Amino acid sequence: MTPKENAQPSSIAGVLHLPLFVLFLLLWLGVMGLTLALNFPLPASWRWAQGLFLALATATTLVALARRLPAQNVAVAAVLVAFIAGVVQAVGTTTGIPFGAFAYTNNFGPLLFDTLPLCVPLLWIVAIINSRGVARLILRPWRKTKSYGFRVIGLTCLLTVLLDFGLEPFAARVNRFWIWQTPKTVLAWHSAPWVNFFGWVVTTLLILAFATPWFINKKSVGQPPDYHPLIVWLSLILLFATGTASHQLWWSATFSLLTGAIVALFALRGARW
Repeated sequence: MTPKENAQPSSIAGVLHLPLFVLFLLLWLGVMGLTLALNFPLPASWRWAQGLFLALATATTLVALARRLPAQNVAVAAVLVAFIAGVVQAVGTTTGIPFGAFAYTNNFGPLLFDTLPLCVPLLWIVAIINSRGVARLILRPWRKTKSYGFRVIGLTCLLTVLLDFGLEPFAARVNRFWIWQTPKTVLAWHSAPWVNFFGWVVTTLLILAFATPWFINKKSVGQPPDYHPLIVWLSLILLFATGTASHQLWWSATFSLLTGAIVALFALRGARW
């Protein structure tokens, strides 16, 4: 099976895009953003809101992508990202390779086969697809160069890892989604070993090696810049910064805010070309 080149982007996506995007932003502002800013953790009975937030982030990400790609391309790309990331994360949970030793808690939702939380594949879909969208914005001035595709892959890996730098303290220290078992003698970022970030680079490269052909619409010409991935990417960065700041993890919060500002600056600059 090969990527479809003649199919048109889904018209249904154009109808669903705005409602899903608005719901995503409202949930981000109301349930996640404000409660974290006020340092008021969600009670256990409201943990479903975190899963709903991630589900809406995934839905708005895929629907936005379907506005410029055929539905088959979007579906296959999402399945590839989820499957490869799920396999790698499951291996990582049981062996400690390639991320380091860690264990999931019940705070991150139900486990599949007592190993992998159902939310993990969704997290990777949101991280990779939106990071790739931001990379395309930043590299828009070079979109006609021969090395453009390789630059997009490299920058997508970097942006995905930058997201993980904000995610790790937010997930492990603030929400206890997982617990790192890092020895004190190993260099770590808020308990996450540095090998974890190398593991994210390798996993992202592996996913893009299989999924990239499905992200390309060879029939598209002169498409305007798409700011949706940037907004979703920045909303996650701001969420991580707010959550870590509310728990006095100032280094993490500052890093996330600076990262978001720099990425936004380069993305907006590239989008003007």
